[in-house]
Amino acid sequence: MAANSSASAAGAGAGGGGGAAAAGLKTYFKTPEGRYKLQYEKTHSAAVLHYNHGGKTVSQLTVAYLKEKPAGQGSTPSTPSSSSGMRSAAARLLGTGNGNRTLSFVGGNGVSRAVSASSRIGGGLGTSGGIGSSQVVANYDGKGTYIIFNAADTLFISDLNSQDKDPIKSIHFNNSNPLCHAFDPEAKEGHDLIIGMGSGDVYSMSLRQQLQDPGRKPVASQHYNKGDKDGTSTGSRCTSVAWVPEREGIFVVSHSDGNLYVYDKCKDGNTECTFPAIKDPAQLMISHAKSSKSNPIARWHICQGPINAISFSPDGAYLAAVGRDGYLRVFDFSKEQLIFGGKSYYGALLCCTWSSDGKYLLTGGEDDLVQVWSMDDRKIVAWGEGHNSWVSGVAFDSYWSPPNSDGTGENAVYRFGSVGQDTQLLLWDLAMDEIAVPLRHPSSGSPTFSSGSPSAHWDSACPPTGILQPSPRMRDVPKLSPLVAHRVHVDPLSGLVFTGESILTICREGLIKIWVRPGQSENNQQSNSSELVLGNPVPKDRAITSSNKATGSSFKQSSSVLFT
Repeated sequence: MAANSSASAAGAGAGGGGGAAAAGLKTYFKTPEGRYKLQYEKTHSAAVLHYNHGGKTVSQLTVAYLKEKPAGQGSTPSTPSSSSGMRSAAARLLGTGNGNRTLSFVGGNGVSRAVSASSRIGGGLGTSGGIGSSQVVANYDGKGTYIIFNAADTLFISDLNSQDKDPIKSIHFNNSNPLCHAFDPEAKEGHDLIIGMGSGDVYSMSLRQQLQDPGRKPVASQHYNKGDKDGTSTGSRCTSVAWVPEREGIFVVSHSDGNLYVYDKCKDGNTECTFPAIKDPAQLMISHAKSSKSNPIARWHICQGPINAISFSPDGAYLAAVGRDGYLRVFDFSKEQLIFGGKSYYGALLCCTWSSDGKYLLTGGEDDLVQVWSMDDRKIVAWGEGHNSWVSGVAFDSYWSPPNSDGTGENAVYRFGSVGQDTQLLLWDLAMDEIAVPLRHPSSGSPTFSSGSPSAHWDSACPPTGILQPSPRMRDVPKLSPLVAHRVHVDPLSGLVFTGESILTICREGLIKIWVRPGQSENNQQSNSSELVLGNPVPKDRAITSSNKATGSSFKQSSSVLFT
């Protein structure tokens, strides 16, 4: 394992940023394609941590790509019940850093530097003038790239394209803490932001409308699962939320009691809904609401104990869920059927995500490992060792391409990242056709190694549908080593997001760091215009860049070297 970095970091702020220099954090890390540089940081006022409902929360990160307002749409977005023709397809690459916009370091999302600076949060949390004047926020151009993150009882919104450290908007919740959130970049109108609370309550709202309003309370939001009357869904803590790709206005919320609820944003959130009692908490049980007006519309009881994270495949066909019981479960969402599942080597699984082509899954958890799962083989096909503590976030880099790749080769190379409670960011390269695969000879208990497809050499039988598999012996599964191991924060990390220009990391306390890709910093310094076009998210069917044999081999060889 590479030694922790030992140089000073720029900036100070909440969540350990103030001690960066003393902690010896570098402001860059090296990869074969060049240096990633710490461009700037985002955080909240330290005073926010004093306002907390019932325990410490972990900050999570969502990048929202807000498109131009559709022609003919009024200044006030529709509420969920105001239109039956709402269109809401989910984020194409949920959890994989979907979307793209060229960063503008000379201005914000259509807001001048002066305006953006005047929009900073001022004073303590109890002040009424915390976000500046309504004229300031309402003057943005209707599109942009925003960072959404939570801390204590507040949801914060920052302008990714501005170097201002403070958020431009804060949304305060009175009775509980926001724990998880998701944004739908394909929503044409209506609500595109969902928020899960520690109380089990769920809110949906329009990001655009929140940005236009100067107040610190949610504007025109829908409130689901209020928990204040008989027959409500659950009072257990929300653990993850996700929009369902290719489904109009449908989103799901997982909870700490092992239940997952399916909602329709176009239906009233205040309707009563009851579901049958769960007879065996260890068994899968899917129930539908009896009334067509009910919301939630379905309950999935997945496991005994908390569901820690959920993620949809880019086409919305499959739902992955990981839980405290240590299992990854993959479901056919429309058929409501368990496809396959597998167990961690030790402890709970904490995070999961899909590759942009839907062929592979990543999981991470309390065994300090990153696991790679194949949809075709329905099993774990590689595991990565490099973290010194629990793995709290994983993501594929859909924007990275191998150097000198012509895109016509046979070997697909995947780049992905992971962060953990050891405060480290790890980058990995995965070339499935060239990975070293252990082979066990019947006459010997020790494995040998050979190159080739894993499915061609070990346990090639595909497990039957609907069966949860135990974890295989580690010596039977190919092992990966990280390409990069870099300590990026003082406090334990909780998530990461890849964009076309950068890697974003966030720690539990709510400090966000933006690491600009090699070449991007120079490109932005050469640009004299702040009016840069918002890019589109990576298409859901985009294939991972393929490299030729020479390129793939060179990356396999370089993956054994740690760059710091």
